[in-house]
Amino acid sequence: MINNNNANLDTLCIHAGKTKQPYGALSTPLYQTSTFVFDNAEQGAARFAGDEAGYIYTRLGNPTTRELELKVAALEGMADAAATATGMGAVAAATMAFLQQGDHLIACNTLYGCSYALFSHQFSRYGIDVSFVDMTDHQAVIDAIKPTTKMLFAETPINPSLVVLDLAFLCGLCQQHGIISVIDNTFMTPLLQQPAKFGADIVIHSATKYLNGHGDVVAGIIISDVEKIAAIKLTTLKDMGATISPHDAWLIIRGLKTLAVRLQRHCDNAQQVAEYLAAHPAVAIVHYPGLPSHPGYRFIGNQMRAAGGVLAVELKADLAESRRVINRFKLFSLAVSLGDAESLVQHPASMTHSPYTAAERAKAGISDGLIRLSIGLEHIDDILADLQQALSIIPVAQAAVSAAQEATPA
Repeated sequence: MINNNNANLDTLCIHAGKTKQPYGALSTPLYQTSTFVFDNAEQGAARFAGDEAGYIYTRLGNPTTRELELKVAALEGMADAAATATGMGAVAAATMAFLQQGDHLIACNTLYGCSYALFSHQFSRYGIDVSFVDMTDHQAVIDAIKPTTKMLFAETPINPSLVVLDLAFLCGLCQQHGIISVIDNTFMTPLLQQPAKFGADIVIHSATKYLNGHGDVVAGIIISDVEKIAAIKLTTLKDMGATISPHDAWLIIRGLKTLAVRLQRHCDNAQQVAEYLAAHPAVAIVHYPGLPSHPGYRFIGNQMRAAGGVLAVELKADLAESRRVINRFKLFSLAVSLGDAESLVQHPASMTHSPYTAAERAKAGISDGLIRLSIGLEHIDDILADLQQALSIIPVAQAAVSAAQEATPA
């Protein structure tokens, strides 16, 4: 096996977590089994008691799943990981394993819609207090800390606004106050950002997205130290049952082999799209950290290796016009995921972030004119051509074309 401490991340995507197979298989075997056979009753009892290592039941562990966990742990530079059935399974398991009645959670004020719904609508039922805070305002985060604060949860870049948060500040503050920091790293992947380098205690991913990359899996993964992962596996994952199937784990292992080359294309295409849209007359704002005008640009090269493959665009359009634009796309698929080979478009206010009320969306900066683009692996010329034809129906774009035509000498 390779040394995880010396290998480059591109190499770890392929080799980390692999074990020698008894029949010499190069490809990771798929252990598509629900249960495992014991040699005798004594061995079964020893495994249940924790006195002997080995597999019992796939909800509790599986060799295929274990390779995925060790691979992503190595990529994040952390000790261990727990794979889950969905990205929200990872959010729920990672938070609920450590929070109880009377505890306080600080969460960033803009989050993926279902994460927001879990914290705002469900946690209150169990007596967990949640404060949603603008984490770009460092003083506001400090002021939100209470004696009962147990955990801080943040996405960076934030979905869908692409706001970038300062991990060194947030994780350092948590360490200072004994607060568990949980960072959703889905948009970046460990190849572009490793929150553990800044002191994050727990990192989560929707593995549905870039880690798999092919739109055929829903999954999540939690990465942390050995003790926290053991606590998660033995409580929320075991008892709530949000564990991944071995087949899905196998598909993500396969997807990870090409993560480095896929991400390069995603990032290159997204940068060109952002620059094109920034100059488009129908676009008011492009939210993309790869643009020098974006506040998050200062984190490129230190916290983030690149800006990623997702951007959000504020159109000079109302809700009806925004929907007309979305419906005109031909190459872009109207779908609410990201990180796939295909380019995707969606409308956060009415789709992924619909759990927010109108007032909450306004506070979070999610307008009716905001659309989110996940830039795929298609040829950039085809992506730009589809954007051009879709945006052409917005009145300000039509006016700009007419003005240009009138200014052109006959």
